[in-house]
Amino acid sequence: MDFRNYSTITEFILLGLSANPHIQAALFVLFLGFYLLTIMGNLLLLLVIRADFHLHTPMYFFLSHLSFVDICFSSVTVPKMLENLLSQKKTISVEGCLTQVFFVFVAAGTEACLLSVMAYDRYAAICHPLLYGQIMSKQLYMQLVWGSWGLGFLDAFINIFLAMKMVFCKAQIIPHYSCEMPSLLSLSCSDISRNLIALLC
Repeated sequence: MDFRNYSTITEFILLGLSANPHIQAALFVLFLGFYLLTIMGNLLLLLVIRADFHLHTPMYFFLSHLSFVDICFSSVTVPKMLENLLSQKKTISVEGCLTQVFFVFVAAGTEACLLSVMAYDRYAAICHPLLYGQIMSKQLYMQLVWGSWGLGFLDAFINIFLAMKMVFCKAQIIPHYSCEMPSLLSLSCSDISRNLIALLC
């Protein structure tokens, strides 16, 4: 075991996509445009599904949740990336980084579960069209959606709980535009075997 004294790291440096100021300005405009289009497109989809009574079916219910998850996913990393593209100090606190990782896990886990649920919904609709109404009852599709959210949060809680126990003592540079669990694991000087198992699971 290594008993050296480590200075506690309180923030990380996000290297981003480029160090060239001209490229950073162009990337800011580009990613801001993509981000706004993503938010507006998904909000429009949510409004249309909510407004049109004919779209109140399991498929569109799942799609509306997928749109909401997409808004959340984009909003977890892109605003900080846009801020860093315009600022000289490209840092994020350890707590802010772990928060970002937590919400990435929530959004990614929920999205993966929702896509699986949507695949099951289409399977039921195509392979059992006459029984579809009985198979995909309102109670079932509500349970599937909230189960997806629950699994996303559970995944995030387990991984972040283990990440909060890590000690960061190596170089505080993250060679990306956002915090990711693999980057944090490589910066840790503590035992990360449990983190790797949880990440793999």
